[in-house]
Amino acid sequence: MRIDIWSDYACPFCYIGKRRLEHALSQFPGRDKVEVVYRSFQLDPNARTDETRDIHELLAGKYGMTRDKAKAMNEQLGEQAQGVGLEFNFDTIRSTNTFDAHRLSHYAATEGKAPQMTERLLRAYFTDSLNLGDRKVLAELAAEVGLDQAKVTAVLDSEAYGDKVHADIEQAQQLNITGVPFFVFNNKYAVSGAQPGPVFTEVLDTVWAEEQNTPVLQVVGKPESKAAAADGCDDGSCSI
Repeated sequence: MRIDIWSDYACPFCYIGKRRLEHALSQFPGRDKVEVVYRSFQLDPNARTDETRDIHELLAGKYGMTRDKAKAMNEQLGEQAQGVGLEFNFDTIRSTNTFDAHRLSHYAATEGKAPQMTERLLRAYFTDSLNLGDRKVLAELAAEVGLDQAKVTAVLDSEAYGDKVHADIEQAQQLNITGVPFFVFNNKYAVSGAQPGPVFTEVLDTVWAEEQNTPVLQVVGKPESKAAAADGCDDGSCSI
């Protein structure tokens, strides 16, 4: 079984959804035969790498609400993160452009380090308050997961893997993906948003039992609400 996951490192629900899927997989009998592939998506391709406003101010400006309201919404989201064992430090998050982080992920995949790199980048953004738009920071994070820091620096200083990022984003557009996380199972079933664990378990069991090549893409658990939340996030996903 193959699971393709479109996500962005600046998307809180992507981290929460990742944990919920991982929990479902930990209880899935066929987990050793599941391949997880991380795909790139950018919620804000025009985001600055030197943004000085904090996440509360950015959210307030985007949705025309007070900073206090934005902070309260982020605090609620932080409580959801705690529910799956994550720590989100919204007060110190460094909002930035994630394009280079996605390029790094694609390079990490060629070295067999995609899962470790993806996890480290998410934790760096939401927990450690590091600037993922800073190439020096990215190279240091890559070294932490066992990649050669000098090689990573050379990759980041070039345009390498940018085409891979764009290809993932274009495929997302073809699938009409406008919010992340978005999980596609064997090109047949899709789970939109950070759905509860039982949703993932149901799809895993269904896909495991069925034929693998049915071309119909069915969306499971698509959030109905479009209420504003952190960085374009609603009850289960972050949208453009």
